[in-house]
Amino acid sequence: MIDKFQSAQVVIEGAGPVGLACGILLLQNNPELKLILIDKNPASDDFLANADTRGIAISEGSKQLLQSMGAWVDYAPAIHQVHVSQKGYFGRTVMDSAEIGQPALGHIVRYRDILLSLREQLRCLESKTTSFIWLRETDTTFTMPNVSPNTCFIHADGGLFHEQSAKDLYKDYGQSALVGWLEVKDVKPNVAWERFTEDGPIAILPHHQGQNTKNFVWCAPKAKIDLLSHLPEQEFLIQLKNAIQLPIGQLLNVHQRKSYPLGLNIKKEIVKGNEVWIGNAAQTLHPVAGQGLNLGLRDAYTLARLLNSIYVKSRVNSIDAVKCTLNEYQKQRSRDRQTTIQVTDLMASVFTSTLLPIVIGRGIALSALQWLPPFKNLLARQMMFGQR
Repeated sequence: MIDKFQSAQVVIEGAGPVGLACGILLLQNNPELKLILIDKNPASDDFLANADTRGIAISEGSKQLLQSMGAWVDYAPAIHQVHVSQKGYFGRTVMDSAEIGQPALGHIVRYRDILLSLREQLRCLESKTTSFIWLRETDTTFTMPNVSPNTCFIHADGGLFHEQSAKDLYKDYGQSALVGWLEVKDVKPNVAWERFTEDGPIAILPHHQGQNTKNFVWCAPKAKIDLLSHLPEQEFLIQLKNAIQLPIGQLLNVHQRKSYPLGLNIKKEIVKGNEVWIGNAAQTLHPVAGQGLNLGLRDAYTLARLLNSIYVKSRVNSIDAVKCTLNEYQKQRSRDRQTTIQVTDLMASVFTSTLLPIVIGRGIALSALQWLPPFKNLLARQMMFGQR
């Protein structure tokens, strides 16, 4: 196995959605690539029966990218409108896909569904390649001395905020997110609500089971989330209604409540020699704007495109070629990455403040977005497509 690592052109450590997507994008354009994927999961997909069922926001740009890979999920309800407001104060904006000429602003996909779809597509490519090695269910840590200096080593093993060691920039928001799904009645389909409260944002989102169900994400201080996690169902629903105070319809039942801590982890330099960090291995974001996976998929797309320009069939590449390509990757991803991180962090921090000047400023900002469509549409396009 050591010899295989020495001769590999690309090694990807981590087989979550971003690592899998990067592998697919590389092999689609270069099936002869000597690629090794290190996957801690087993070869069988049976483990996904108990995998994460939370709804993940997939932007329209990410959907188009996944479709190009043949890895789009069959049923993923669309978001046509997003209503953003703050509880107890003025200020509201509505983003509509029709305003920017797009079929949808985004979609909601279960994490395990997108993971399965990507695994299936990579498995199809695996059957058509001769040099791809998919190492599954391994606890072995492969360190850099095991690979050649002209091998590109991609770190895509990020995980969630609380599962990571602190990066260059570490920020604990003192919050947890409670996720789950609701049975509802008379709630508009294809609409998402983002409601900012004094404790943190609450999102009500479409759900894969249809218009009578909704996903929810409730961000609040850890102690409050712990309490909400264990409340009887009907008492929880009362608390949720009081927290959002929006006439959106009836909330009937709640299912599968699960919580996890929230924070910001940023690796400032995402390239070091022949190593590169993408997705959650490079940055872990607050879910307030639903940008984490979308940013990671754009990472994978840009990196694969640049690497495919040098790893063409059996061409031998120099150490300098790999380093130069990775430096170009870091340069191309800088603006999109910084903008997305800053917008997400700003929303997570500013929208929980109760200081009157900030409250008034929030209201003015939301109102300005509503009455100045060019700025609103610019923000919507950033959230949908980034800059890839």
